[in-house]
Amino acid sequence: MTDTERQTDRRLERAILELLERRGPAATICPSDAARAVYTGDDDGWRALMEPARRAARRLVAAGEVEITQAGRPVDPTEARGPIRIRRTPAP
Repeated sequence: MTDTERQTDRRLERAILELLERRGPAATICPSDAARAVYTGDDDGWRALMEPARRAARRLVAAGEVEITQAGRPVDPTEARGPIRIRRTPAP
């Protein structure tokens, strides 16, 4: 992994957490929200950041920061197929 890829990964993680912070406690975001927040161009180049955004979400799940949901229910990130949403891990 290059330094640029590592920086992009960290920016995506921060974007996910910042986007969730701005919304209500139960709100969710799509990985595309983070990809768009990090991408600096005016075209649809953010699409290339979709899989890196999904990976960033999986790292944040492993860190206990967020959970990945499908149909409103938490799912194991390794088993999620298709569209996902990301939300903060509920407080205990």
